Amino acid sequence: MAYSDRELLARLVQCEAGGEGDDGMRAVASVVMNRVNAPGGEYARIGQGSIRNIIFQPGQFTCVQETVRGAYNPQNIYNMRPEQIHYDIADWAIAGNRLTNLGQALWFFNPYSPKCRPNFPSSVGRFVVRIGDHCFYDPTEDYFET
Repeated sequence: MAYSDRELLARLVQCEAGGEGDDGMRAVASVVMNRVNAPGGEYARIGQGSIRNIIFQPGQFTCVQETVRGAYNPQNIYNMRPEQIHYDIADWAIAGNRLTNLGQALWFFNPYSPKCRPNFPSSVGRFVVRIGDHCFYDPTEDYFET
């Protein structure tokens, strides 16, 4: 489908963090835009400044996958119906806004536990903050060697 960058980001925000409140959704949008604007490493090479390239990078967001572990994934961006709040958050992030306590976070995940691990996905990310059910991670110097 030929969705605009705004539409893609609004759908991803709804899908990945729709139940996490405004700050949770802003944090996810911030991660996407931090990847778009990454000054080096994997996301700078693959993303090349493109929201679309970042969102559709293989293996990054479960919500982009139509199947997960061989089964249909009903919660994917193609099934989302964003509301005004999702568009507002997408616009906010595209305009250059970020949550101040998030740093330059490039990753987030839901650990399904009360604690966030100190590094993610390995030594390339360092825990910075938990917002709702998601843990957020800033890049380390090791990330820029990826």
